[in-house]
Amino acid sequence: MDYTSPSTQFSFDLNTNTSFKKDNQNYINSLSINQLNTLDQLSLLDIYLSTNNVVEPHYHQNSSELVYCISGSAVVSIFNPYTRQLHHYPITPGQVANVPQGWWHYEIATTDQTHLLAIFNAPTPDVILFSDLLKFTPANLVAHTYCLDENQWKQTLSPLQPSTFIGPPITCHQENGSQMSPTQNHQTYSQVAYQPYYQQPRYW
Repeated sequence: MDYTSPSTQFSFDLNTNTSFKKDNQNYINSLSINQLNTLDQLSLLDIYLSTNNVVEPHYHQNSSELVYCISGSAVVSIFNPYTRQLHHYPITPGQVANVPQGWWHYEIATTDQTHLLAIFNAPTPDVILFSDLLKFTPANLVAHTYCLDENQWKQTLSPLQPSTFIGPPITCHQENGSQMSPTQNHQTYSQVAYQPYYQQPRYW
């Protein structure tokens, strides 16, 4: 980096770089080396969510992620591949949850006007989204591998759009019990002692 160059960038307004927008209450602004060329192994997502909106399940193959709560509250859910357990960490303003590189995770807002800052130790955070895996994995392969009905699988996934990022989609009209809060059944760790009082059993 030539710090004497007139093209050297030292400041940037994230409000001008919205990478995904569901609506005015749910959107993500981003900052990477593509916007600020003096960044060194650092990038971030500025995340705004309303109640029960979800940053969809995903992982970052090139970076860890530190999630800091600025306002509101959220639950950060992380799958530990070594213990094969899914843990849920509630965070409120001033609290953080750390996601190691390559670990499966997602975030759910538990109040309106939730504002999260996701910080990455990479110049740009790569991401693999669950919606993309579901949409682009061949249905015949899924049906064969897991002994499922291929037509039923295709029908179930037919409304799914790739790269959902924040769900559920605006067009979603769920029925009856599926409308309950996605955090309703989450058992969580204490923020003070970080001791689990419940551990979800293996799901593979």
